[in-house]
Amino acid sequence: QVVICDVKDCSQAVDSLKQKHGEKANIFGTTCDVSSIESINQLIDFAKEKIGVVHYWINNAGINGGRKRFTEISPETVEAVIRVNLGGILLCTHAAMRMMEQQAGVESHIFNTVGSGVKGTPGYVAYGATKRGLPQMTESLVKELEEGVQGYDLEETPGKVNCHCLSPGMVFTDLLLNDSTPELRKFPFGVLAAQPEEVAADLVPKIINTNGNGKSVEFLTVDKILTKFSKSVEFLTVDKILTKFFQRFVLGEKSKYIDDDGNVIKMPGADYADNGVRVLYNGMK
Repeated sequence: QVVICDVKDCSQAVDSLKQKHGEKANIFGTTCDVSSIESINQLIDFAKEKIGVVHYWINNAGINGGRKRFTEISPETVEAVIRVNLGGILLCTHAAMRMMEQQAGVESHIFNTVGSGVKGTPGYVAYGATKRGLPQMTESLVKELEEGVQGYDLEETPGKVNCHCLSPGMVFTDLLLNDSTPELRKFPFGVLAAQPEEVAADLVPKIINTNGNGKSVEFLTVDKILTKFSKSVEFLTVDKILTKFFQRFVLGEKSKYIDDDGNVIKMPGADYADNGVRVLYNGMK
């Protein structure tokens, strides 16, 4: 049972998922503005009504405000990035934890999605700053859940909640390709980025099999990079990131998704938006 949401109508995404998994699949969609407390509370009510118990909550909403010099973006854009990326995740986590703590006998998990801006990316100052706060927020929650707050009794709740960081790496979506240049698309996108299905196939089993508290669930781990670098060198399959570098810069393998001029390689039979993002369902454009 799955609930998906977006700030805009996501009914066509729900229909597409049902076509893939069958009409009997319990997939529900609704709108939610993560910067609005009222909208988040409505999402909580919707999830409880449609699926009852929530085991996994993924905080994935995010905007980057465009790739520009910090002083060239408007104050309103800076505010919007903060309200969605940091404020929205704080508010959603707060609401989700309150709900999950009351799910008697249920152990549940919240995953906060971190982004590439965490390590500093020129052109994404506001985005990077908001993403930088998420690991600290998650670590604080983990310690609070495990150890409590000094000077206060450790409260026992009917349900157990765990918090984690989720890192999907670079994914070929609007967030990545909008305002991108041929140079960026050649590297690092052409070497390290992956399609949504590839990332989902890797991360969803990891999410479902996560145990304990305070874990870091990653797509582009060091072992994965090594694995992508080499299909024949077995000892390098431990690291995905190193593998991708090995494949590209040592073996000379070409990117499946970006050509030598930095253009998106369009697959036969696939539909693409103007920015090069592959359309996954009707209405995605």
